[in-house]
Amino acid sequence: MSDQILTLKEVAAYLKLAEKTAYRLASEGQLPGFKVGGSWRFKRGDIEVWIEEKKKRNT
Repeated sequence: MSDQILTLKEVAAYLKLAEKTAYRLASEGQLPGFKVGGSWRFKRGDIEVWIEEKKKRNT
């Protein structure tokens, strides 16, 4: 299911990043996410699109 919602901890693990790095990227608007009650949440589909965009820019 591409609309699965991930927590900051889950997205950090998915991207193999430190939680602090994922938080910084989200806070700076570089990682697509949104806040719910002060906690970051991410749609898996948005993260996958973000990955593909990053791959295209780095080639």
